[in-house]
Formats: sequence, C-alpha cells, structure tokens
Amino acid sequence: MKNPLYAAMLSHADPSQVEGLSRFFKTGPGQYGEGDRFLGIKVPVTRDVVKACWRETDFDELEECIASEYHEVRLAALLTLVEIFSHAKKDPSLQRRCVDFYLSHTGQINNWDLVDLSCYPLLGVWLLDKDRTLLYDLARDGKTLWEQRIGIVSTMTFIRHGQLDDTFALADILLHHPHDLIHKAVGWLLREAGKRDKAALEAFLQPRCPSMPRTMLRYAIEKFPESERVLYLKK
Repeated sequence: MKNPLYAAMLSHADPSQVEGLSRFFKTGPGQYGEGDRFLGIKVPVTRDVVKACWRETDFDELEECIASEYHEVRLAALLTLVEIFSHAKKDPSLQRRCVDFYLSHTGQINNWDLVDLSCYPLLGVWLLDKDRTLLYDLARDGKTLWEQRIGIVSTMTFIRHGQLDDTFALADILLHHPHDLIHKAVGWLLREAGKRDKAALEAFLQPRCPSMPRTMLRYAIEKFPESERVLYLKK
C-alpha cells in the first residue's frame, strides 16, 4: 500500500483486541457506534504511528484514511491532522486547510473518542482569536450528535485559557439534549470550567439543576465536596 500511515496502522492490527473494542465503543445493533469496524489497535499505539508518519503524510493520504472503514485508521487521520495543524503556527493558510478538512469530514468523526481527541486541539485552538459562531451552529443545528459534541468539547481550549463564557452558553443550548453522550460531554466541560471558577459554575447550576439530566449534573459537580454534591442532587 502506497499510503504509509494506512499501511503502518494495518501492520499493528491485533485481532485479539477487536471484540473488546467493538463492545466498548457500542457497535451493536441500535447502539451509537453500530456497524463500526476495528483493527484492535489501542490509542497509545496509534499515537506512536502518527508520531512516526505525520511529516510524510499528505492530504490525499489523509483523505484515504479518514474514509476508512476502520475506526483506528480514522483516528490516526485525525491525530495526524492535529499534528500538521499544530506544527503550522507560522503558516495560517495551512492551518486553515486543516480546519477546512476537519469540518468537511465530520461525517467520518462518528464516535466520542474521535471527537474528543481532535476537536479542541484543532478547532478550539483555531478559534481562540476568532468569532465562535461556528460552535454555536454545531451545537444547535449539528446534523449528528457528534457535530453537537464537537461544539461543546472544542471549548476545552478556551477553558484552559481562562475563557469560560462560551462553555456556559453552549451548555445552555445543549441542556435538554436527549442523548446521554451529550449529557456526559456537557457535564465534563462544566466541571472543567468549575475548576477555573467555581462561583461561575454554581451560578450556572443554581437555576438549572432541577431540570438538568442527572448524568450531566453528576459530571458537573464531581469535584465538589460530598456535602455540596448531595444538596445539588436533592434539588
């Protein structure tokens, strides 16, 4: 195979791990990862492959990888894209190309790990000094729950820079989303925001916790003292 990234990933396939990964990522009938296929490669191995291959991988090869039937090859494509983007700080046009590639392939970013390991080090970083309407559009009108998850998880980068407003605003948009994977993502990002400003998180939670999905609330208050967690959960 001419594509070195794809070939390297195939060379690390481990059939003994396929069943466990397929079960973990919910690939059964009616589950959120239904029909996805695995090579049996764990994330640290994928990261090692990307580290060895990203400099020699072009966008045509990324195109082939992101279209792969194999979950881990799609992840390798996304992590490679992040590497290219991260090393192109002096080349805004290349960074823009990475962002455009990412946004044009959200149909292949179709599980929570693919979202969470790629969106904030790429899309979040790109939007640090730009208008963030895109994230609101994804959260509100995303075609899939994965696009909506990209909207909220991308704000991790903002949180790490002390910018919390977008996380709270996007959490409000997704507050009554029907899917558990959005509840977990929103709760996680609220918890991270609360590490920076507990008072701001409490101000967000106080009027909303009676109607918040319980999973979302549990994630959001995970770092609170037990006595405070009990009070919130009773509400």
